Amino acid sequence: MSNETLSPYLTHLRRWVQVGGPFLGLILVCLFFAFARDEFGDPARESIFKPGNLKTVMVQTVVVAVGALGMTLVIVSGGIDLSAGSIVAFTSVLGARLISSGWSPVPVVLVTVLAGAGIGLLNGAAIAGFRLLPFIVTLGSMSIVRGGAKWLGQNQAISIPNEGGLAQLMKVHSPDSLFPLPHGVWVMLLLAVITAVVLRQSVFGRHIVAVGSNESTARLCGVRVRAVKMAVYALAGLCFGLAGVMQLSRLTQGDPTVAVGLELDIIAAVVIGGASLSGGSGSILGAIVGALLMALLRNGTSQLGWSNYIQEIIIGSVIVLAVGLDRWRQGKR
Repeated sequence: MSNETLSPYLTHLRRWVQVGGPFLGLILVCLFFAFARDEFGDPARESIFKPGNLKTVMVQTVVVAVGALGMTLVIVSGGIDLSAGSIVAFTSVLGARLISSGWSPVPVVLVTVLAGAGIGLLNGAAIAGFRLLPFIVTLGSMSIVRGGAKWLGQNQAISIPNEGGLAQLMKVHSPDSLFPLPHGVWVMLLLAVITAVVLRQSVFGRHIVAVGSNESTARLCGVRVRAVKMAVYALAGLCFGLAGVMQLSRLTQGDPTVAVGLELDIIAAVVIGGASLSGGSGSILGAIVGALLMALLRNGTSQLGWSNYIQEIIIGSVIVLAVGLDRWRQGKR
């Protein structure tokens, strides 16, 4: 067959891989664990697919998934944000500091989330206003914000009460059954629906895609590119701030040393979910599935008794495979 004959089929195949790839990957991981055996020779499915363990996987997904919502907007716009993990750590310490000062949960959540949005806005202003590379700006921001978290926490973790208040957000009830799910899981799902609607159905979402596809063309079409970039990074910071609240609720302490490397997990979830690192395309549902896939991989390999370095090798291999699929989906320009 000639290239002209194969071209339509390849185009459809690329689209199918982009949409169905994350679900196929999740199915393959589930099938692997369904037939795998742990270090004692027992079927792994008996422990991995128990309702209580599935609830644990959902809880472990929340922080990465909430961060992936914001990162999807950034990557679709053609950018990158390496400060995500540091913002999560900073906002978790800030929330713990406010709670220890006697603040009630609602003001703490508002201030913490707005602090994340403020950091994101500063990143966006530097990138859009001074035309700096997102990689360089957010790399510097990653170090600055991490240092701010250590200063705010005086290089130590700040604990919050285990009962009541903010701790209820991610508190697990009935650990042996799937339901009820923690409030944080429902917040994540609601935010995912809102973000998907904004990205796919709103004018602002179309502008994000346009900027990521071709910034020069978007500018010629009347899109306010700088304003879009600043808004995108502010929204991403807001999501990272909310992820910090979830982290604080889950651990019941704000620790400036947590979430190191979390930005890599978030970016990996977004890429596994079908987003292109070149910008212009991405899926909120895919990002959630990508985060769930990574959480299931980590949980399942732990249940199998595999060493931590094996888990890291597997996760890294999945990321490389996802990026390779992304390049193949792009085809020849």
